[in-house]
Amino acid sequence: MHVTGTAPQSAPAPQGNPAAPSLTDDTTATSPAEASTRTADRHAHRFGLPVATALVMGNIIGGGIFLLPASVAPYGTVSLVAFGVLTLGAIALALVFGRLAERDPRTGGPYVYARGAFGDFAGFLAAWSYWITTWVSNAALAVAAVGYLDVLVPVNGHRWSACLAALVLQWLPALANFAGTRYVGAVQLVSTVLKFVPLLLVAVGGLFFFDPHNLGPFNAGGGSAVGAVSASAAILLFSYLGVESAAVSAGEVKNPRRNVGRATVIGTVGAALVYLLGTLSVFGTVAHGHLVKSTAPFSDAVNAMFGGAWGGWAVALAALVSMTGCLNGWTLLSAQTPYAAARDGLFPAAFARRRRGVPTVGVAVTVVLASLLTVYNYTSGSAKVFQILVLVTTFTATVPYLLAAAAQIFHLVAGRRELVDRARLARDAVVASIAAAFSLWLVAGAGYAAVYQGVLFLFAGVVVYAVMAARRRSAAPTAGEASDQPVTP
Repeated sequence: MHVTGTAPQSAPAPQGNPAAPSLTDDTTATSPAEASTRTADRHAHRFGLPVATALVMGNIIGGGIFLLPASVAPYGTVSLVAFGVLTLGAIALALVFGRLAERDPRTGGPYVYARGAFGDFAGFLAAWSYWITTWVSNAALAVAAVGYLDVLVPVNGHRWSACLAALVLQWLPALANFAGTRYVGAVQLVSTVLKFVPLLLVAVGGLFFFDPHNLGPFNAGGGSAVGAVSASAAILLFSYLGVESAAVSAGEVKNPRRNVGRATVIGTVGAALVYLLGTLSVFGTVAHGHLVKSTAPFSDAVNAMFGGAWGGWAVALAALVSMTGCLNGWTLLSAQTPYAAARDGLFPAAFARRRRGVPTVGVAVTVVLASLLTVYNYTSGSAKVFQILVLVTTFTATVPYLLAAAAQIFHLVAGRRELVDRARLARDAVVASIAAAFSLWLVAGAGYAAVYQGVLFLFAGVVVYAVMAARRRSAAPTAGEASDQPVTP
C-alpha cells in the first residue's frame, strides 16, 4: 500500500498467478486523481511496531476477558486446562502468521496466504469465512459491552434501550474508521493502555484474595473431561480472535516483514498472560454458583475484593473502554480482507474503495450487518441463539486459520529455496503442524449445531464465488486481463 511518507512495499504476486495485481498498488482500484488525493491525505497513516502490537492485543483483549470467566464457569476449573492448551495453539498460530507475513507482507492476511499457495477458491473461502467471523464478532462484542454498561447506567431492564446502546457502541468505532487510519491507530493505542491498569489490578491483586473454596468442581458438567476441555476451548477461542490482526492489516504496518511477526507474537503472549491471571483471579474471588450467572464477572470480583460498588463501577468503565477499542480494531479488520479479495476480483468491486486509508464500503457493510444481527438477537429474546452464533464464529475463524497453517506446510514441504529458511525448517514444520492440529481440534469442539450453521454460511459463499468467477471470466477478454485459468500451486 502506498501511504504518505513511506516507500512502497514491494510484494510478489501470488504463486501460480503472476498476473494478479499487487495489493500494494492502490492505483489499480481508483483513478490517478483519486490515488493522488489519497496518497496526499494526512489522515492515512502507517502503524509502527507499538501500534501494531496494540492492534493485536486490543483486538484479542476486547470483550473476551471481561466475559470469559462467566462463559466457561459452567464447565468448572477444567476450563483452565483448556486455557493452557488454547494459549499454546494461539502462540503457534502467531508464529505461523509471522513467518507467512515475512514472505508476503500484503494486506489480507490468511486470504493472501491461502490464495498464494492454493489458488483463488481457497483464497476466497479464507476471505469469506474471516469476513463472517468479524461482523458476527462485532455484534457479540457490542451485546457483551451492554452488560457492563448496565453497571453504570441501567439499560438491560428494557430490551430496546439495551439494543439501542449496543447499536451506538458499534457505530462510534465505525465513525472513527471513516475518519481514517490515523484515528484508528490513535484510538487503538489509547484504549489498550487505559484498560491495562484495571486488568492488571484484578489479575495480580486478585491472587491476594484468592479463596480455593470459590473454585467449584473440576468438571462441573459431569461428562468426559476431554469433551469438556474441547467444548470450553471452542468458547475460549472467541476471546482469542485477533491473533491475526497485524497480518490482516500488514499493508498498513511499517516494515511489515519485520514488524508483523513481532507484533503478532508479543501481542499474543501479552494477552495470554493477562487472560490466564485474570480468569484464575476471578475464579478464586467469586463463588462458583454466582459466577455462572454473572453478566459482569470482573466487576463482581473487584466488589468481592474491596467491598462496596466503586470497584465494580471502575472495572465496568474499563470494560467499556476495552470493548470500544476492540470494536474499533475489528471494524478495520472486517473491511481489510474483503478489500484484498476485491482487488483480485473475488469480492464485489465496491469493497476495494478506500478513503483516508480505510476501505469505507467494507466498514459500512460490516457495521450494517452487525447491527441487523444485534437487533435480531434482542428481538428473538433467546440467549442460546446468540451463543450458537458465537460458536459459529469459532468455526468460521478456524477456516482461515487452517488454510494459513496449510499454506505454511505447503511451502515447507515444497522446499522452494526462495520461500523457505532451511535453518529453521524443522522448527517451522513443528509449529505449523501444531497450528493445523489445533485448528482441527477447535472445529470438533465447536459442536454440531455451530458446524452445521457455519457450513451453511460457507456454502452461501460458494454461490457468491461462482458469480464473481463468472464475471471475471467474461470481463477478461475485453479488459486485457490474464487468463482466468485455475491456479496451479
